[in-house]
Amino acid sequence: MSLKDQLVQDMKTAMKAKQVDRLGTIRQLRSAIKNKEIELRQDLDDNGVLGVIGTAVKQRREAAQMYSDNDRPELAAKEEAEMAILQEYLPAQLSEVEVRDIVTAVIAEIGATSMKDMGKVMPQVMGRTKGCADGKVVNQLVRELLAG
Repeated sequence: MSLKDQLVQDMKTAMKAKQVDRLGTIRQLRSAIKNKEIELRQDLDDNGVLGVIGTAVKQRREAAQMYSDNDRPELAAKEEAEMAILQEYLPAQLSEVEVRDIVTAVIAEIGATSMKDMGKVMPQVMGRTKGCADGKVVNQLVRELLAG
């Protein structure tokens, strides 16, 4: 079953169970997927859908952080709840140790020695961790390992 089919099934289940928050989040996600398909003028496969979900999770994370910084805990909690629902559709996230191992391996393969090589390292690492690691964490680890 494709991710889009899974979303439709989960939406129906949420409707029947009267899970308003879950239903709203899934509807927003399906809308974002549809908008991306219209933009690209083609249907998205599972990888494309994962990209849209990843973007939505990142938006929720940034919004929750902004609300927390501006002393709006109720809105931050809502964003975090939506983010948790969306993350159910993403593959399991890599731990920081696993990401560090990937970054170390890429640095060794490329022969990177300084921060100037970050532009070569980042795309390689992001390609290997696609959808399984947060870009901020990857960026932080690459900077740390290239600087140290």
